[in-house]
Amino acid sequence: MKNHILPAIKMTLISLVIFSGAYPLLMWGIAQVTSPNKGKVELVQNNGKVVGGAIVGQAFTSNRYFWGRPSAADYNAAGSAGSNKGPSNPDYLVVVQTRIDTFAMDNAIAQTSNIPADAVTASGSGLDPHLSKQAALLQISRISKARNVEEATLRRLIDEYTQGALFGLFGPKDYVNVLELNIALDNL
Repeated sequence: MKNHILPAIKMTLISLVIFSGAYPLLMWGIAQVTSPNKGKVELVQNNGKVVGGAIVGQAFTSNRYFWGRPSAADYNAAGSAGSNKGPSNPDYLVVVQTRIDTFAMDNAIAQTSNIPADAVTASGSGLDPHLSKQAALLQISRISKARNVEEATLRRLIDEYTQGALFGLFGPKDYVNVLELNIALDNL
């Protein structure tokens, strides 16, 4: 038994040092050297006023704006979390179905199967600032009516703010930062 306990304790201590100390320090050091803001949040400004953070989603509820991805944390960065409910949880299914019905009704979508998952499900952190290009395109009609702006203008705006996967491999193929898109929408 002693042959098993001592190696397990040693491995636990080594793992604790590596994963609780060395690895976080290494990542912090890399962020200090490589990121533009030394690993700190990038604040987004509009007309000299801070309007949000580039990596934290916000709640947009007006018909005049693109709506972002739903949040399980109510967009509270201090309480970042998913719902922890699986896809077979009845409560979760009711929440998602309500979101689908609301999104379809507000955006005049007849086929709910055309609604992408990211428009009605929260991300793991509940703070995702991005939305798929497809979900943004489905909102054009609603925003066009609310702002009295041509739909073609809104399509061009979405195309201009569409980003691709990192190195063409990591992340979604086509997505937009909702805050940046809404700021551009206000500046039209």
